[in-house]
Amino acid sequence: QVQLVESGGGLVQAGGSLRLSCAAFGRTFSSYTMAWFRRTPGKEHEFVATIRYDGTTTAYVDSVKGRFIISRDNAKNTLYLQMNSLKPEDTAVYYCAAFGLPRRWMGAQTPGPYHYWGQGTQVTVSS
Repeated sequence: QVQLVESGGGLVQAGGSLRLSCAAFGRTFSSYTMAWFRRTPGKEHEFVATIRYDGTTTAYVDSVKGRFIISRDNAKNTLYLQMNSLKPEDTAVYYCAAFGLPRRWMGAQTPGPYHYWGQGTQVTVSS
């Protein structure tokens, strides 16, 4: 099992920044590709960004490219999402997720391959 705990959400004005963190407990964090998803009421999980287990490769949804940066510190067992130039449409509950198998990179952008999820942290961007 991998346990994930997100933090760092909050209320911010449009154009502002937030940094989300995801602390991992349990199995070796450095072995798992990680991702951020977000969800708004009545909608499915939307892919935001993913990072390979060794931190060498990342991928983003088009709507956040150039504004968000996913990173990880394997020594601290922590995943990050730096969110800049926030827009009201970024308002959502943000979830971190770990890929189901260790040392795999598929660049997966759907929720199915990610087997471990945090409880989510609310991000609200006011206009």
